[in-house]
Amino acid sequence: MEEKDRMSRTFSDRRGSMGKTDRVSADAQASVRQSRIPADGQTAARQNRVSAGGQISGRQTRPGTASLRTPGVPGRAPAGGQTSGRVGRTPAEGQTAVRSGRISEGNPVSDRQARAEKQPGRRRIDNKETGGRRPQGLTAGRRRPEEQETRQRRQPAQRIGNRKRPARGQQSKRRRQRNLIVKGVLLIFLVVGAVAAAFLWKKYSPSKVKYDLAKYYGIENEGQLAITINNEVVEPHGSIEDGKVYIQYDIVRKYINSRFYWDSNENVLLYTLPNDTVTVEVGSKDYTVSKEKKSEDYVILRTEGSTAYIALDFIQQYTNIDYELYNKPSRVMIVSDWGETTVAAVKRNTQVRYLGGVKSPVLTEVKKKDEVTIVESGDNWSKVRTKDGLIGYIKNSKLKKEETKEISRPFEEPKFTNISKDYTINLAWHNVTNTDANNTVLQRIAESKGLTTISPTWFHVKDTAGNMDSIASADYVNYAHQSGIEVWAAIRDFDGGISSYDESYEMLRYTSRRENLINQLVSESLRVGVDGINVDFEKISEECGEHYIQFIRELSVRCRQNGLVLSIDNYVPKGYNMQYDRKEQGIVADYIIIMGYDEHYAGSPVAGPVSSYNFVKEGIQETLKEVPAEKVISGIPFFTRIWQERPKTAEELAAESDDEAQVEGADSSISVSSEAYDMATAKAKVAEAGVELTWDEETQQNYASWTVDTATYKVWLEDEQSIEPKLKLMKEHKLAGTAAWALGQESAEVWTLIQKYIN
Repeated sequence: MEEKDRMSRTFSDRRGSMGKTDRVSADAQASVRQSRIPADGQTAARQNRVSAGGQISGRQTRPGTASLRTPGVPGRAPAGGQTSGRVGRTPAEGQTAVRSGRISEGNPVSDRQARAEKQPGRRRIDNKETGGRRPQGLTAGRRRPEEQETRQRRQPAQRIGNRKRPARGQQSKRRRQRNLIVKGVLLIFLVVGAVAAAFLWKKYSPSKVKYDLAKYYGIENEGQLAITINNEVVEPHGSIEDGKVYIQYDIVRKYINSRFYWDSNENVLLYTLPNDTVTVEVGSKDYTVSKEKKSEDYVILRTEGSTAYIALDFIQQYTNIDYELYNKPSRVMIVSDWGETTVAAVKRNTQVRYLGGVKSPVLTEVKKKDEVTIVESGDNWSKVRTKDGLIGYIKNSKLKKEETKEISRPFEEPKFTNISKDYTINLAWHNVTNTDANNTVLQRIAESKGLTTISPTWFHVKDTAGNMDSIASADYVNYAHQSGIEVWAAIRDFDGGISSYDESYEMLRYTSRRENLINQLVSESLRVGVDGINVDFEKISEECGEHYIQFIRELSVRCRQNGLVLSIDNYVPKGYNMQYDRKEQGIVADYIIIMGYDEHYAGSPVAGPVSSYNFVKEGIQETLKEVPAEKVISGIPFFTRIWQERPKTAEELAAESDDEAQVEGADSSISVSSEAYDMATAKAKVAEAGVELTWDEETQQNYASWTVDTATYKVWLEDEQSIEPKLKLMKEHKLAGTAAWALGQESAEVWTLIQKYIN
């Protein structure tokens, strides 16, 4: 007992001494984290030692603060109540490893020690053997040895030893390299994918760009009015004045109503009606019809320099059109095509684009149930016209099924009445060059058979002022009438008086000059009692075209008023003579005569037939595209040309111009000339040459050729054999009749042939 008390005091003294001198600083305690495992496998206690008597020593706590635990029984105090603390696992040898036991009573603790216990990281080692140092084999923290050993096995890189660290570093380096490669590849894929996505989006995503409507309509200057007519955007040659729409004359004539005529020389606007002409002065609200004055509440005709602008409301009075005015930009939508129209409804809100394709800029937006006019159907996109006149493309999937719709507007078109004979016309021109020649009419009539109409060449335009020369004879007319033959007196712009394109133009482009000529022509025709007038103007240039057709309109009014037949002579339709406007002629005139001859004419650079079969056929077919068959008369020749070809002299070659040398089909080294002969004389010339005629299947004519000295002669003969195929064409196409140039040149056999086809 005494020994026990002594040992207790000694232990207490040592504890007190250590508490004063050998405390471990907080930094030192924080650095002690590792423990050594004894070779014999025993467990080394962290800050605790087991006394020989089995008592547990460790850090002391304040009296009354320790909680006692029994190993294996949480919260239960051991017997005797002398110890407290957590007890580690018991080693196989039976020793107890105490992790941080505390003495519950009997050992006072200094204030300094108590403060040290409260500071985190500061720990005091209760072992005098250590001399203030951590004992060898003491583990860091309060983890059990088995847990520490397991952790060390799971983390071999944490073992003490220098040979493991380089291996870990190499592995980490390789791992980082692999990760970088993977990340790089992924980045490349991401970039490529993003680029591809951007490309596909750019290529296939719908464009939202709005097309500049000013550019679309061609608007360049402020104040211009854009114009859409039916399914075509035309030049912006319009304006708005005092709330009224005005359209430039050229646009009116080309797209709306060509019957309007502007005389810039005399500042007058004309519109031809079947039996009268409307006249409007510049800047006036008044106009005249049949010499009756009428008025509107707006200026009808405005001008800017020599350019005329016509009020659209006035145009609408004489034209079957409807229109609507829109803003932003200012534009007018004009409709003149009536009848069956293909339309479609919009399925859902969408865009009308400038061209087909989602990348094309947007012209306008259309809404569900809006109706559009189909201009042209396509596989994926269709060309359409919106209600406000924009013409663009819309995707077919956005349209409902197309349907045909009848559109119309109440309007009474002016009716041009015509004189139409109830028989097949057999007309022949009588080339009368002087008054004495009028006396041959009885002979010409006697030599003919079945002749219904004779056209003497009596009238010639004398000058550009519109004056006329006449050799008309009332007796001539009486002779013809006695034979049951009508007289259609011909007027020419050649072979007397004026005889050039420029002269015809100067005369026709003035309203007063045309009026002067018409007054004289109608007056003289009525004086001698003719039945009709035949117009043979062959000097009409492209520039003169609109003035020429206005002359025909004005003349048709006067002929209609006076019961005179109006017939018009025309070339076989070609691109270079479209200015004659055969379509309008076919409306206002009674008969249109095709001059189915002069295929090769006097002065032609190459030799050829006067009237081949295909030439006549083409003339008929092309004319019928514009003129009804019941108004068409097919002209045939009673004459033949014999051609001479000879080498040119050195002087001729030197004198010829480049243009003459480059005529298509011509041999620049050959001089070509011809003489016209009647049928009988031409046959005699061939017989005189001692050559035989051969039938040319292509031209449907008898052909012959011969040589005299250095000259070669060629002929495509006009006779009853060549005339018959031409008459067959007339019959096949159910034309109004035939006309021949000219009386006195035919053979007797021809009349028998003609009678066969006109009866």
